Formats: sequence, structure tokens, C-alpha cells
Amino acid sequence: MSDLTYAIGDIHGCADALIRLLERIDDHARGRAAVIVCLGDYVDRGPDSAGVIRILRTRQAASHGTMICLRGNHEQMMLDAQRDVCDAPAWLANGGIETLRSFGAADAGELPDEVLTWISALPTVHEDAGRYYVHAGFRPGCRGIDPDVTARLWIREPFLGSNYDFGKHVVHGHTPQRNGRPDARSFRTNLDTACVYGQALTAGVFTTASSGPVEFLQAPRDTPQMSDRTGRP
Repeated sequence: MSDLTYAIGDIHGCADALIRLLERIDDHARGRAAVIVCLGDYVDRGPDSAGVIRILRTRQAASHGTMICLRGNHEQMMLDAQRDVCDAPAWLANGGIETLRSFGAADAGELPDEVLTWISALPTVHEDAGRYYVHAGFRPGCRGIDPDVTARLWIREPFLGSNYDFGKHVVHGHTPQRNGRPDARSFRTNLDTACVYGQALTAGVFTTASSGPVEFLQAPRDTPQMSDRTGRP
């Protein structure tokens, strides 16, 4: 088991920043065994969702189990749009148009089968000795992993406003920090630093010696920022 874990926040089609951040992680690890956990929201809003998924799938295939990719609410919206045409408008209004463009697809039915299969198989939570990793968070009130998958993908309140100890530190994304700084608290750390809105992509660095992050790595992007049309991440 590795004593070094890197958790990456919401990427949202920013393939350029992901490439830079993975390079920073590799340099920081300096050959030590490490686990990378990606917290979801790989697609939508940014310019190259197809590139992000290609990078993650390629790295995961070569990682021998040390690259963990979780599903976010935007991956779920993409799957829902492909499975039911009635769900397509909500996805398109929240960044799906950019995702279709990156794949050269006219609608969700034209998305590559191998991509949809990969996304469908992504877990919604990961656990190690000191932490729970999830896209959005858990419902306060019960220690341990929340069994509600919808909460794992979508929750904001009451999770963000509580100071609840789930038994392990919760590492999450989903709610963009528009100041570009990760939000590290006693019982949770938010690593969504609004990369798609012009900030940097962030990875938290975790070790077995501490449940919370010991430092952060960031990588900028070089493509224009995405305007927030809906206010719904």
C-alpha cells in the first residue's frame, strides 16, 4: 500500500491543466509509489472533455490499480442524457454542448460506446486508511460512507455547512472555489478550485501520517475560461 496519495479536483474538460498537473505529481512523487484519486467531473464546460477522458483512461490502464477515477454529477448527467432523451436538455444547458463538440458528436447517442462503458463502471466513492474520497460529499448524521449515491454526486447543504466527523477525513470537489484556493477544514477538504472558470487545477497531497492534506499542487490552464451560464456546477 502506498503512503502517498494525490487527489485531483474537478477537471471539466481542461485537458491542458490536467497534463501539467500530472507532470507535477510525477515530479513530486520522485519515483515513490503513489495513488492518484480523481474526484469526478471530467466532462462539460471546458474545451476538451474527450482529451481529459482519453488521458485518464490511458493512465489508468497503465497504473496497475493506482489510478482511481470516481464518477461526478456531470458524468452522471451525460449518462442520463444518453439513456433518456428527456434528460438531454439539462445536460446540454450545463456544459454538454462543449462535450459533444469535443467528441465530434451531434447528440448523446453518438458518444463513443467505450467511453460510456468506462464512465458507467466508475465508482462513486473510494476509501483508504485515513480518508473517504467522493465527488460531492455525504449527508451529515451518520458516520461512515453515505449509502445514498445521489448525495455522493450532488449534495451541497447540509454537508458544506456542517462540521460533522464522518469517522475519516472527506476529500471532495463539486462546489467550485472561485478564489482558486482549496478549502481545507477539520473534517473535509474541497479540491474544486474552479479550473474551468479561469483558476488552476488542484491536487491535494495526502500521506499516512495525517488524515488531512499536507500540501497542494496546482497547474494553470492556457485556454479561455468558461462563463457560468447557469450557476449550477
